[in-house]
Amino acid sequence: MTQDRLIRHVLKPLLWLLCLAPLAGLGWLAYTGGLTANPIEFLNRYLGEWALKFLLIALTVTPLRSLTGWAGIIRFRRLLGLFAFFYVVLYLSSYIGLDQFFNWGDIWLDIVKRTYITVGMVGAVILAALAATSTKGMIKRLGGKNWNRLHKLVYVAGAAGCLHFFMMRKGVQLEPIMYAGFLVFLYLVRFADYLKKRRRKGKVGTAPAA
Repeated sequence: MTQDRLIRHVLKPLLWLLCLAPLAGLGWLAYTGGLTANPIEFLNRYLGEWALKFLLIALTVTPLRSLTGWAGIIRFRRLLGLFAFFYVVLYLSSYIGLDQFFNWGDIWLDIVKRTYITVGMVGAVILAALAATSTKGMIKRLGGKNWNRLHKLVYVAGAAGCLHFFMMRKGVQLEPIMYAGFLVFLYLVRFADYLKKRRRKGKVGTAPAA
């Protein structure tokens, strides 16, 4: 089996199942009465944490390609990014529908007055823009350079997600710090890769003509 067939017919279907597993787990918890005494808060936190996890996993793809040299892994990035946005939509839906009961006035006041919600909404808007422009058709319309510039905002979304998670927890807790630390590690790997590419270009540019 070629690598292309392996990715298309085995690894991608498996990835779909893994990405849907948290939703299946939530359904099982709801069926067995495991949503705790405050099911709305549990649901909101559960979906929010999985949205952040998938965003970090999507951001891991490019550093993994740099560290392992496996170019084929980049073919999973778009799917993981879309699943991150999918869980963000579920997270927002639980907040808007179950927590606020579609009270748009209170929702707007929350966005304006509560900084952690403002930060979270910034990340959600960015991910919405990235999801809307993730197709091949949009890449052609925007042009490769403009598309790349736009999609670099995913790093801002990642930072916003980690900051939102940290701020919504009361006091300093280890879990949000671990998420933020992992994000910083990913950024450092990307920056190191960027420096390597710059050095290579510099060497090529200064090489004497044959």
